[in-house]
Amino acid sequence: MRIAIIGTGNVGGAIARGLTGKGHDLVLGACDPAKVATLAAETGAQVASSVAAARGADIVILALPWGAAEAAVRDLGDMAGQIVVDCMNPIGRTAAGMGLTLGHTTSGGEIVQGWLPRAQVVKTLNQVGAEIMADTARLPHPPVMFMAGNDTDAKGKVGLMLTDLGFEALDAGDITKARLLEPFAMVWINQALMRGKGRNWAFAAVEG
Repeated sequence: MRIAIIGTGNVGGAIARGLTGKGHDLVLGACDPAKVATLAAETGAQVASSVAAARGADIVILALPWGAAEAAVRDLGDMAGQIVVDCMNPIGRTAAGMGLTLGHTTSGGEIVQGWLPRAQVVKTLNQVGAEIMADTARLPHPPVMFMAGNDTDAKGKVGLMLTDLGFEALDAGDITKARLLEPFAMVWINQALMRGKGRNWAFAAVEG
């Protein structure tokens, strides 16, 4: 598949590394090609403007800071019929400190779907840190990665990509279930960063 990654920070770079050598045509969307030259060389990815990278891609991954997401997404156009993976968590400053700025009645995933009403938005790759996305092989079990979206075929294709990244892909339901997946991400963040567990772990679905 041709996979465009919009946003090449820690998460976007980790996804690119995790997909390297898996048979995909990777394109990094970047305003300044020089800033992603090392990542492109490491992963064998092409580099293009975000609009050009997204054009014709089978899957477009949004790996942007939430505060910059709306303007960047609107610049991409309506992306009608395209599969868009939202791996962003709407984290910002709240009265209780850093945390989710949305919840209960909506989610970041639903808002992205609202920005792109004619695209097939799938919420996933938001539930662990970048290190796990880059390399799941060191874990004793395939980590689980839930996904939420309205289109079954889109989730099927995203599920194949998640499998290539080494995850066990599980369908959480329609895009409103992003309301579950974004707080679930905060459980990982709390354990990894606030409770001293560190970043080298992930959730797994273990059956008996």
